[in-house]
Amino acid sequence: MSHDSYTDYFLTEILRETKVIALVGASPNPERPSNRVMAFLLRKGYRVIPVNPGQAGKEIHGQKVYARLADIPEPIDMVDVFRAASALPGVIDEVLAVTPLPKAIWGQLSVRDDTAAARAEAAGIKVVMDRCPAIEYPRLIG
Repeated sequence: MSHDSYTDYFLTEILRETKVIALVGASPNPERPSNRVMAFLLRKGYRVIPVNPGQAGKEIHGQKVYARLADIPEPIDMVDVFRAASALPGVIDEVLAVTPLPKAIWGQLSVRDDTAAARAEAAGIKVVMDRCPAIEYPRLIG
């Protein structure tokens, strides 16, 4: 799949089908974009599970932080990635080891690695890169 653009239908379908989001790179700092996006997604009714090894066991926005995706004790629908693009292949390795597999991986603004995305897509996972669900949600859903 080309990741230069996405149809509104493709993005809307992911946003509507998703209930549980693992937010990789979650920060407790309210000035960080990951913190603000997590708060936004929680307000929209998503269950958001923060993932950050340096914050594991603590809480962000009242949600328990996990060190790794494999530590999350429930199925994940979408993994939202707030890490440098160079970290995306490692995140996808983690995603591919989770059972059941999430339905989608969403790389935040500037998070893009087409080779890593192709590995996830080969496993049947939808991939969005260089987009923010907190920008797309109001545009597509309201």
